[in-house]
Amino acid sequence: MNYSASRLRRLLNFYGPYLGAAVKVDFIAKDFKEIRVSMRLRWYNRNVVGTHFGGSLYSMVDPHLMLMLMQVLGPTYIVWDKSAAIDFVRPGMGTVSATIRIDDHTVQMIKDKVDEKRRFEPQFSIEIVDKKERLVCRVKKTLYVRKKKRG
Repeated sequence: MNYSASRLRRLLNFYGPYLGAAVKVDFIAKDFKEIRVSMRLRWYNRNVVGTHFGGSLYSMVDPHLMLMLMQVLGPTYIVWDKSAAIDFVRPGMGTVSATIRIDDHTVQMIKDKVDEKRRFEPQFSIEIVDKKERLVCRVKKTLYVRKKKRG
């Protein structure tokens, strides 16, 4: 994947599952170390009790850490999603959002661990909040990272 941040943002915003869930990628930093996403509550992404459907909450943050690390680490690394869990804290009403960041220290730690152990499974926590910045849910993700084999 070799897209600019602005092109990737446009592609994600026209991605069928995101259109169907009303997920919007609001911002991708040029260095791919920050992504902001939001989702408005619509008739087609609410559950039986009128709040955000849990699957939509998860999907709004699902691919981003993998996509970010693929760009930041470059083509000599393999990055995969390994596992995820979601902890629902309060009902999601109205517009919800999340900011996903990877700092330089984390990137260097991942590189160092991969060099040391050949592969590494970094863990991340993403908070989805409502308009009042109250926590709606927390998504915990584990990725799998290793260097590509030569040849």
